[in-house]
Amino acid sequence: MELASKYNPTDIESKWYQYWLDNGFFSSKPDGREPYTIVIPPPNVTGVLHMGHMLNNTIQDVLVRRARMHGKNACWVPGTDHASIATEAKVVGKLAAEGIKKTDLTRDEFLGHAWDWTHKHGGIILEQLKKLGASCDWDRTAFTMDEPRSESVLKVFVDLYNKGLIYRGVRMVNWDTKALTALSDEEVIHKEITGKLYYLRYKIEGEDGYAVVATTRPETIMGDTAMCINPNDPKNTHLKGKKVIVPLINRSIPVIEDEYVDIEFGTGCLKVTPAHDVNDYMLGEKYNLQSIDIFNANGTLNEHGAQYAGLDRFDVRKQIEKDLEAVGLLEKTEPYTNKVGFSERTDVVIEPKLSMQWFMKMEELAKPALEAVMNDEIQLYPAKFKNTYRHWMENVKDWCVSRQLWWGHRIPAYFLPQGGFVVGETKEAAYQVALTTVNYPITIDDLRQDEDCLDTWFSSWLWPISVFDGINNPENEEIKYYYPTNDLVTAPEILFFWVARMIIAGYEYKGKMPFKNVYLTGIVRDKLGRKMSKSLGNSPDPLDLIALYGADAVRLGMLLTSPAGNDLPYDDSLCEQGRNFNNKIWNAFRLVKGWEVADIEQPESARMAVKWFDAQLNKTLIEIDDLFSKYRLSEALMAVYKLFWDEFSSWYLEMVKPAYQKPIDRTTYEATLGFFDSLLKVLHPFMPFITEELWQALEERKDGESIMVAMQPKATVVDETLIAEFEYAKEIIAGIRTVRLQKNIPTKEVLSIQIISSETVTQSGSFTKFNSVIAKLGNLETIEIVTDKAAGSISFLVGTTEFAIQIGKLINVEEEIAKMEAEIKYLEGFINSVMIKLGNERFVANAKLEIVENERKKKADAESKIASLKEGIAGLKK
Repeated sequence: MELASKYNPTDIESKWYQYWLDNGFFSSKPDGREPYTIVIPPPNVTGVLHMGHMLNNTIQDVLVRRARMHGKNACWVPGTDHASIATEAKVVGKLAAEGIKKTDLTRDEFLGHAWDWTHKHGGIILEQLKKLGASCDWDRTAFTMDEPRSESVLKVFVDLYNKGLIYRGVRMVNWDTKALTALSDEEVIHKEITGKLYYLRYKIEGEDGYAVVATTRPETIMGDTAMCINPNDPKNTHLKGKKVIVPLINRSIPVIEDEYVDIEFGTGCLKVTPAHDVNDYMLGEKYNLQSIDIFNANGTLNEHGAQYAGLDRFDVRKQIEKDLEAVGLLEKTEPYTNKVGFSERTDVVIEPKLSMQWFMKMEELAKPALEAVMNDEIQLYPAKFKNTYRHWMENVKDWCVSRQLWWGHRIPAYFLPQGGFVVGETKEAAYQVALTTVNYPITIDDLRQDEDCLDTWFSSWLWPISVFDGINNPENEEIKYYYPTNDLVTAPEILFFWVARMIIAGYEYKGKMPFKNVYLTGIVRDKLGRKMSKSLGNSPDPLDLIALYGADAVRLGMLLTSPAGNDLPYDDSLCEQGRNFNNKIWNAFRLVKGWEVADIEQPESARMAVKWFDAQLNKTLIEIDDLFSKYRLSEALMAVYKLFWDEFSSWYLEMVKPAYQKPIDRTTYEATLGFFDSLLKVLHPFMPFITEELWQALEERKDGESIMVAMQPKATVVDETLIAEFEYAKEIIAGIRTVRLQKNIPTKEVLSIQIISSETVTQSGSFTKFNSVIAKLGNLETIEIVTDKAAGSISFLVGTTEFAIQIGKLINVEEEIAKMEAEIKYLEGFINSVMIKLGNERFVANAKLEIVENERKKKADAESKIASLKEGIAGLKK
């Protein structure tokens, strides 16, 4: 295979990806091998690839490719999520642009548009993942609203309802006034907002005085049905048993007493609006207060809003402040900062709202899922997230599973003509239940299905089971083989939304965990530390990066700085580093393949080089295995990176490289190709494209062969002594190179080196095994052991051993002595300045001990340098 002079990823990536697809290398079927399974966190069906997806899916692909190369039956299941709120919003927006309102359409008409949108945009993100090199089993692609998944969702809803775990009731919910739906507590983001605290005057009925209430929401006074004071509050004792008049609307409301009221907040008087505050709702339940809902679903005020009916809640807040002031019922306002809930999806302020919804009881279901993580049956990486998980699970609330949307799984509950409802997977099943429930004649057409749909998470919480059809066919071959899955790679922000709920579903429906390990990625941030987002315009398009740098380079760049659970500070220089590494691998390969090979004797330097690199490779393989077992992928990649760049390219290839226009011996050449084979295999999970290209060019391959189904190299016994000895030899070589650089001695000049020893040094010394390598890389004529170094020598230390290089004939002695004398003069001046400091009693007495010691060390180092320079001058004068 002829290799181009430069690596061009564009030519290579599409070629090999198609080759992998054509040969079915991504495909998995149950067999006798150990399975390795990952289910993709399904991206929104209408989404496009962003930097977070890039990081997440690169990590998954690394794990899957590595498992495949360890002989496991690797199965990576792809798919997309129907994303109720996000998709419905996009479809509503598209229709609005065409002059069509959702309210003008029937449910079926709207769903027709939603399916059209999904079919048009639904496959985009999965196609983009292919550009990244994702080795998913594409034949298994699932969608949370396809038939098997939809059937699973409805079956589970009915099952949980029949178990008494799903119920319907009026509760205070988080209402999204833009999406027009209830949200679960986990879909609410709390932000610190600076607003105002309004002090409102409520006239005491039958008296001239006023009770003053401090509130952040004056627009809700039309929903007030009581005022509450703390019975232990002396300053409000005069209000006990009284009634007060709600400002502007003049409704009389009772003053109630409850210790819930914070005496220190505001005036100690609390306005109670049961329909629009969670805590007020609880007081309303306790004291049987009337609930007056003053808001329409879109956040405007309804008929209970009096003169403000039809106005938006925030416009009313501004207007009511003016109106209260005009009639003398606004005592004052103060700046006030508090936490306000926002919709995670639409970013509008959440409105607490009393609403009839469907809920799922979570307390008992959560217990096995909490225990599994706390006892490390399921392991979180990094483990610091265990505390977050525990906090959520110990404080779990019932899950509001209904959404006031059309796009999604419609709740399989059917209302009866004379009140009540029945639940069934289909209308026919519900009708059969109805026949055994009611005592009056009924036809199937009398049943009316609930308009609401289920929370999107109610389908994705079944994902590891439903992708293998484990709900509909619990004993099928695939669920028994692939479940539980191995690893889940996802973001910490959906640890409760998705991860915890999948664990709950796993124990409820399979009696065991859905996955063994959860790798939690960090957030991709820009150079300023900001989260990358479309709104900030600080996120590059991943496909543009792939087009510019190549997929392997982008994968490498993303992984080099992404330790589990920690944020990734992204910069384009990371991709440039990846591209440079690609070029390094490419050029090293072309260098080796360009050598002429001959059946000649193997030089000693090459023999030792092969022996050393074999030991170094085995040591790194053990290190990489250990790092993967701890999910420290970034460090594992860095270990491979250093092995190739530093040890293989910078040292090994230099050690074995034949002289100019000379051949290399066959033994060393074949060993070098063997090392290249191992390195490419270790690199393949991280950089699949370039490694396939070079592996195919390494030797003649048959059609259907691929590095991605080749076995990873296995470590053998590591010769640590040999590695340590060569580390010492490296320092000697570095010392020789430094002398050449400092004294401007060309590399082609042959040198001699002396090892100074007062005792007899035998050839079994810590470095002498590598004398042949030292001689080659240092371009040395002789290496000898002496007790006194020769005249005209420059010496350096490695550890406690002195090495001397004879350079008298290679340099201008007078110029060299002048340079050394100038340096001595500088160092003497430096010592003098340090001595002034150390001679200052105040400095010595007041400075930290380590600072004083550091000054003394500077003095000692400079004195040692002066002694060495004087010795060097004496040697040159001999």
